[in-house]
Amino acid sequence: MAGRVPPPAQPPPEDLPRVTLWRLRGNPLRRRSDLLLGWFGLGLLAAVLAAAPVVALLAGDAARRHYARTAQHQAETRRPTTAVLLRDVPRHPEPGSAEAALTRYPARVLVDGPDGRTRTVRTEVEPGLRAGSTVHVWADRDGRITGAPMTAEEIRSRCMGWAICAALATAGAGAAAYGTAARAVRRHNLAAWEAAWTRTAPRWTLSS
Repeated sequence: MAGRVPPPAQPPPEDLPRVTLWRLRGNPLRRRSDLLLGWFGLGLLAAVLAAAPVVALLAGDAARRHYARTAQHQAETRRPTTAVLLRDVPRHPEPGSAEAALTRYPARVLVDGPDGRTRTVRTEVEPGLRAGSTVHVWADRDGRITGAPMTAEEIRSRCMGWAICAALATAGAGAAAYGTAARAVRRHNLAAWEAAWTRTAPRWTLSS
């Protein structure tokens, strides 16, 4: 009777290669350039983490002052007025819905200019309005239809957007700097390997 076949022996567990901060750990394959690049990366990361909040704060503050001046200028040069709708506006496919409340249709209206003359202009109005309806619009000093002055909420939203963009740009600049350094180190290593192989190759060549 055939004997029982023993189960195959399990191979000894192998240590998984650790790649975290491998440039900073001592190992036979680590080059001086790897060590320098590792420390450069850590220093660059610390610099980006420290600079990003400062850059975001400065960008947000600059944007706040810019948009505050813009909003003040808009408030001084724009005025609310009324206009008369010339034609019926189409109804929204879903009247009463949240989408209908946000939808605006282009339409022609009559509005009084700063000189007292009535002119026909185009603006965007709510759906479903009938011809002859009165709509509220904003006009500039020349009588052109424009938007309302920026609100405090709009200013905060734009400032936050600029602050986020500035922080991302700082991180992108850091990543670009590290990528440039890594490419330079790679070219240096390839040149060093080629020079070493040039010196070593003759020893591997068999004499005829």
